[in-house]
Amino acid sequence: MSKSKNFPNPHEYVSMEIPPELEGWEEMYPPHFLFGEERKDWEKQQFWYLDKIHAVHPMPPLDQIFQQAWQISLAQHTTRIFCIPPAQGIAHRMVGCYQYICAIAPPSQEVIMEKAKLFGERAQYPVDHYDELFEEWLEKVQALGKELQGIKVPKELPKYLPDEDIFPNHFKGYTPAYELMESFDRAVNYTYKAWQYHFNYLNLSYLYYLMFFDVAKKLFPGISDSAVSKMVAGAEVSMFRPEEELCRLARLAFENPQVSSILRQDAPSKEKISELSKFAQGEKWLIELEDSKEPWFNISCGSGWYYYEGSWKSNLDVPFGYLKNYLERLEKGLSIERSLDDISEARDEIVAQYTKLIKSEEDKKTFLDAYNNCRVIYKYAEDHLFWIEHWFHNIWWDKIREIGKVLVKCGALKETDDIFMFNRLEVPTLIEDAVTTWALGEDIPMLKWAEKAEKRKKILEAAFNWNPSPALGPAPEEVAEPFTIMLWGVTTGMVNDWLAGSEVNPDEVTSIKGFAASSGVAEGIARVIKTTDEISLLKAGEIMVCPCTNPSWAPVLSTISAAVTDIGGLTSHAAIVCREYSLPSVTGTGIATVVIKTGDLIKVDGDEGTVEIIKRAE
Repeated sequence: MSKSKNFPNPHEYVSMEIPPELEGWEEMYPPHFLFGEERKDWEKQQFWYLDKIHAVHPMPPLDQIFQQAWQISLAQHTTRIFCIPPAQGIAHRMVGCYQYICAIAPPSQEVIMEKAKLFGERAQYPVDHYDELFEEWLEKVQALGKELQGIKVPKELPKYLPDEDIFPNHFKGYTPAYELMESFDRAVNYTYKAWQYHFNYLNLSYLYYLMFFDVAKKLFPGISDSAVSKMVAGAEVSMFRPEEELCRLARLAFENPQVSSILRQDAPSKEKISELSKFAQGEKWLIELEDSKEPWFNISCGSGWYYYEGSWKSNLDVPFGYLKNYLERLEKGLSIERSLDDISEARDEIVAQYTKLIKSEEDKKTFLDAYNNCRVIYKYAEDHLFWIEHWFHNIWWDKIREIGKVLVKCGALKETDDIFMFNRLEVPTLIEDAVTTWALGEDIPMLKWAEKAEKRKKILEAAFNWNPSPALGPAPEEVAEPFTIMLWGVTTGMVNDWLAGSEVNPDEVTSIKGFAASSGVAEGIARVIKTTDEISLLKAGEIMVCPCTNPSWAPVLSTISAAVTDIGGLTSHAAIVCREYSLPSVTGTGIATVVIKTGDLIKVDGDEGTVEIIKRAE
């Protein structure tokens, strides 16, 4: 344990510890996301930690829109809609291009009592009517995504308005300048609305899991976390459909040796598609591919939070790489799909075993009610993930790039993606400057937006090479806030490890502990994965060690033997997906990617939540 009982003061840290290469970073984000004098008294009392689930990398300014939107939506569903009694929101601050968050302390007892009454009246209905409510939710989200897709962005700001747009033809009364301004405003509004929908049932899904977890722990004091988690595994959800579509396509290809042979080649996807289009069975398979692409290939190649990650739809080399792997496994007689029937059977068996141990009928009812409520709504945690954080986000990025192309044509920016170097409050000013310059006539200068974009790209690059403090502010004596523990995986033990900091020599660590996220024991060679680009390095049987998992990595889970993460609790995506693939997993270790090296022989115990380093790589 470090002698220091606190992490750095956030205001002092911002003024003294940020590398000089990041000079100017503050201009990249709205002022209310910065530590400052006006809120200093409140800010310095809070415990802030890096959000390594939603913002593992430095934040491009326009990508922050999702963070801005979820801060509002998560909090309002907790504090104003379902009124979860002790819970409040999660506040955000940006420091050197990294996002820090803090769970706000509970309100007064009077407010807790007010909320408790409302919560009792409001929380059960969504569970009792979940299927119909989710169907309505999905219709709204899909309609909103189509509205976003349908926003008209002009191709350019023309030198003169074309004849067809003025008298005697139809005269709209406005120009592409207005359409360009309107297109961004509408895109922003739709994105905020999508994130309003995002949390409609998410907080409740986590809450009902926590309630079931609490009931199980009280009735069975010795039950392991992994045993409780196993009781809610086995779900058919949207987030797994992209991988299931790949399995379907792989099996279709496997039926035709010529199609399979082409897909197993070491060649770019473009070349493979060209070869497949030359014969009937290949064309037939390509039709099936097109059917899968919309909507299921609208999955990010990374986390779903960054514009530069791309998607399966925009970068077909990624899913085609997985297809190649699947076909090679099928050639060897190996399975490629997750065993949903086996997972469901194991779930039902363990629930039945523990139910038999309950002697009181009242306790049995309490247990089964909590279990059934959790099972009904918990699948929303993975259903919403695809539709908002992947499908909708990809539509947003496509639409913003349409706007970026216009700004390049009119000379405001050098490259289309430079638009992401400006936050959502700056982009309207950028667009207005561009259209004003266009409207004024010839030889009118604009502000130097392109230069500013270049400067900010260099700042973000420097931020990638900086290792900020894992936390800021006073360290809590105990981390007790449920979502902080169960979703982010931040525990008292992890905070103590952070405080110890440099006192720990990674080479001397022989074991680490985290959450028993998914049961099972596996021993194998570690492969440390810190970026999406490195996922292709994983070999069959290896143990993946990473900061956190990304949904698009699901296809590799059938080839590795276990997974270990730095961040994430029992309700994190990493924990959920590993349970769904029966993959032993320990999440929320805090330091796995620091103390474990690629090539180390390690043992993962997903029942106890431990990782043992058996032998260091030579």
